[in-house]
Amino acid sequence: MKIDRLIGILSILLQQEKVTAPYLAEKFEVSRRTINRDIEDLCMAGIPLVTQQGRDGGISIIQGYRMERTLLTSGDMKSILAGLRSLDSVSGTNRYQQLMEKLSAGSSEILTNNDHILIDLSSQQKSSLAPKIELIQNAIEQSCLMKFDYYSPKGGSKRQIEPYFLVFHWSSWYVWGFCLEKQNFRLFKLGRMMNLTKEGTFFNPKPVPTPDLSSETVFPSSFEAKILFEPTMKWRIIEEFGIDAMKEQPDGKLLVTYQAFDKYSLFSWILSFGTQAELAEPKKLRKELSELAAEISSKNKN
Repeated sequence: MKIDRLIGILSILLQQEKVTAPYLAEKFEVSRRTINRDIEDLCMAGIPLVTQQGRDGGISIIQGYRMERTLLTSGDMKSILAGLRSLDSVSGTNRYQQLMEKLSAGSSEILTNNDHILIDLSSQQKSSLAPKIELIQNAIEQSCLMKFDYYSPKGGSKRQIEPYFLVFHWSSWYVWGFCLEKQNFRLFKLGRMMNLTKEGTFFNPKPVPTPDLSSETVFPSSFEAKILFEPTMKWRIIEEFGIDAMKEQPDGKLLVTYQAFDKYSLFSWILSFGTQAELAEPKKLRKELSELAAEISSKNKN
C-alpha cells in the first residue's frame, strides 16, 4: 500500500543521510517515477526533503529537522510492548518495560491499555536461568569468551565458546556459539550448563551462520517407531503432535508414527503414558522396553 511505502521511505531517510531514487525504487520494487511522486507527496505533507542532482546527489531530509512523533502506530507499539514484557518474564526485571516507557514518551495510554497479550517465557529454572542469560548477553555485547561445564547424554565436558546468539526454542533457552574444542558452531542448552563464567579474553567475531533449528538437524531421526495409544490419550497426542499425526484403528486405539532420536528417549516418552501406550514397532525393541519396565517396577517395590 502507498501509505506503507511512504512510511518506509521516511524511515529510511531518518536513518540515512542521503539516498538515491534508484535505491528507493529497488528497495520498494516500484518505478523511479513512482518514487518521485512519493517524494512530492511527502513534501506536500510538510516533510522538508531536499533533492540534489549530480554524481553525489540524492534525496535527504533538510539538516536540523527532527520528527516530533514516532513513525510507529499505536498497534505497532503495543506489539513491541508484548514482546518486551516477555523478555522481562525471563530476566525477572522490568528493564524492557522501562525501555518501552522511553519509546512511548507522551503516549502513556499505550502502556496502560495493552493487557490483552501476555507472554511468559519463564520456566521452573527461572532463578538459575536469569543470571546465565544476563551473563551471556554481556559476553556477546563485549565479544568475550565463555567457559562452562556442560552435561549431555554423552556425559560431562568442559567447553569454551565464542557466544553469538541467545536462542529461545522448543520452550527452552540456548546459546549459539563457536566451540573452541570442536572448532565449529554449536547449540548449547542453558539448563545443562554449570559454572558458567565470562572470561577476560576477547575474540574477533566471525561471520556467523544462522543456526538451523529444525528438528531434523538438531534431533536427527535414527529410526521410525509406531506406538498404539488408548483413546483416553487423544488429548495429549493432539497437544504434542496435532490431530493429523494419529490414525484411529478398528479397535478404537490410536496409531502414531514417531521419528525417534534414540531408543532411550523413545522409551522415556512411552513410559510417561503409563499403561496407555504400547510400542508396536520396531518389534525388536518391545522386549527391551518390557525388561526396562520390569526393572523399574522392581526398584520401586516397597
